[in-house]
Amino acid sequence: MKAKRLRADVLAGLTTSFALVPECIAFALVAQLNPLMGLYGAFIICTLTALFGGRPGMVSGAAGSMAVVIVALVVQHGAQYLLATVLLGGLIMVAFGLLRLGKLIRMVPHPVMLGFVNGLAIVIALSQLEHFRSGETWLSGTALYLMLGLVALTMAIVYLLPRLTRTVPPALVAILGVGLAVWLLGLPTHTLGDMANIAGGLPAFALPDIPWNLETLGIIAPYAILMALVGLLETLLTLNLTDEITESRGYPDRECVTLGAANIASGLFGGMGGCAMIGQTMINLSSGGRGRLSGVVAGVMILLFVLFLAPLIERIPLAALVGVMFVVAQQTFAWASLRVLGKVPRNDALVIFAVTVITVFTDLATAVLCGIVIAALNFAWQQARELYADSHLEADGSKLYRLHGTLFFASSTPFLNQFDVAGDPAQVTLDCRHLSFVDYSAIAALKTLRERYAKAGKHLRVLHLSERCKQLLKRAGVQHD
Repeated sequence: MKAKRLRADVLAGLTTSFALVPECIAFALVAQLNPLMGLYGAFIICTLTALFGGRPGMVSGAAGSMAVVIVALVVQHGAQYLLATVLLGGLIMVAFGLLRLGKLIRMVPHPVMLGFVNGLAIVIALSQLEHFRSGETWLSGTALYLMLGLVALTMAIVYLLPRLTRTVPPALVAILGVGLAVWLLGLPTHTLGDMANIAGGLPAFALPDIPWNLETLGIIAPYAILMALVGLLETLLTLNLTDEITESRGYPDRECVTLGAANIASGLFGGMGGCAMIGQTMINLSSGGRGRLSGVVAGVMILLFVLFLAPLIERIPLAALVGVMFVVAQQTFAWASLRVLGKVPRNDALVIFAVTVITVFTDLATAVLCGIVIAALNFAWQQARELYADSHLEADGSKLYRLHGTLFFASSTPFLNQFDVAGDPAQVTLDCRHLSFVDYSAIAALKTLRERYAKAGKHLRVLHLSERCKQLLKRAGVQHD
């Protein structure tokens, strides 16, 4: 059983490495960097996070979400400033993990997760369309038909092979099979070598060649913070998704620390920054990769491609890699979310749709933050609507109010509207047995209510406060009896 597991991890890692190469090259080109910087970053980050991270089976590398963040920095200041930014971003990630802030991912609602997955699936699919261009023009005629045919063949192999055998990852068979067919038949189609020459040497240790002063810090700090936040967010969301798929539990804080350390190492050895990559993670998982070995193999293979295997790897047709990524996009998209749109509350459906659209047209961090804000506002609105009061006159002529719900900033006005200050008797009792005080707005609302009764010459008595509520009121100087 152990040998079978090791074999599955090795094959999954090999498959993932083929999918990592074009993505890392493309992201490096997006950031206007030498493609080798993307490959070195992928090797270092993928290997270290696989060895020491908190989520076996998850694949990290030079990610597009982080490449987009630093384009302006590279254009204005050059690659050396990028390397310094990667170092600082890595330190921020390490601090985030050491402070045990990984648990904040629990604040991301499930509809936001669905929108995140759907948005990235669409982004993965759309990013493959760039391979249907030759320079500035779209492919046409025979070149287009050949590209489409090879993509379709690759996808057919990935879908159909599991019906015959599951001993090897279908994506690996598709990539190697289509690549061999193109080579034997001499088909004129774009290959990995058309993107860039990936041959190179070992990454060399070197501190970024920049002036180490406050002015430099002022330049790189905003980019480093944004890079760290985007990387952590995508990593933690991918970790959650991996947990669901594997039905196991990862360790977010450990992953954050390791990711930060890996980025620091990448910056010191001339590599791009990176984080978890959902597309490559899905390829690894669907190929059977579950252990740390799969990520290590993927990372080490990237280095071997650069050092020794570049002539062979550069012959892989882009159509094969595009076909695999189209399958990944289809498998990543949460199709079940479309079926439940009419069944879930409209606010949740809005969150799923909004996060999906914003992810496609802007970036992941903006989309998730917008989704959390929408979900939080919806939650606050629903909680505010659930606050209500029971009231009746007692035998002694006083009036008793029993409040139910949560008192906080969104429900303070509905809370005050429950009381008839002008029409109530001189003695009024507020029973808070079923009322929770959450924030300072709740304290202010109770203080306002007491002042209204006092101004009307009436006395408000408050009963059955929880110990936490008493402490809040005492700290704010509000009498409650």
